[in-house]
Amino acid sequence: MTVTEIPEFLVHAAIAAAEETGQDVANVSLSAIAAKAGVSRSTLLRRIGGSRRTLDQAVRAAGVDPGGRPPARERAVNAAARLIAERGLAALTMEAVASTAQCSVPSLHESLGGRDALLTAVFERHIPLLDLNAVLDDSPDLGTTVRTIYRTLVIAFDRQPRVLPSLFADVISRPDGPAGQVLRRYMPQFLSGIGSWLEDQMETGRIRRMPVPVAAQLLIAPVVVHVMSRPAIAGALGTSLPTVEDACEVFAQAFLRAAVPS
Repeated sequence: MTVTEIPEFLVHAAIAAAEETGQDVANVSLSAIAAKAGVSRSTLLRRIGGSRRTLDQAVRAAGVDPGGRPPARERAVNAAARLIAERGLAALTMEAVASTAQCSVPSLHESLGGRDALLTAVFERHIPLLDLNAVLDDSPDLGTTVRTIYRTLVIAFDRQPRVLPSLFADVISRPDGPAGQVLRRYMPQFLSGIGSWLEDQMETGRIRRMPVPVAAQLLIAPVVVHVMSRPAIAGALGTSLPTVEDACEVFAQAFLRAAVPS
């Protein structure tokens, strides 16, 4: 059954029932809508083709948001994350996001402002800046902190949908691309957190003096490369591939040997 085949009086009944109960149309029970329309629930189901979704679509076509789902912005950010993880950054078009999020392209521009703003919103949600800052604020000793940083990064890179590997892969292949531009905007914030922590470790003599960006790369790059490449090489190496935990321990020990003064 199509939206145009839904009787108009049922659409009006659904909207009226929602107004009376102070709920979104999508949250009003079919029994309440049927009572408002003066029909039985079974008759209502038959007239809407047995699908609540069809009625909600008819309400939306009448110019009323049936609600019962996250706002368009939230749906768009989630949809964009799935598209990036599954198909790469090249698949992130406003049309593809609108289709996946079940909203219109104009509504995306109204709620987010465009593709760059959408990518920024995805980046903000998935980059582990806040998680890393929480680790650094509560660091009992150097070795424990390094290992906790690695666990935090592993969780962030493996979190579904796997957005961070796709974003970093795009940065590596296209440094001036959209992901690279977003990353550059966040680099000062990143360095103010982990960079300040590294600077403090140098000032107190816990690690040797070196440029902060190099120290950050020495700390983070090995585990990032490992978790990004692990799915690709797992099939080739099979059981000989160490666990993530074992690999992170190797990286932690390597960083401490390289960075801690002898």
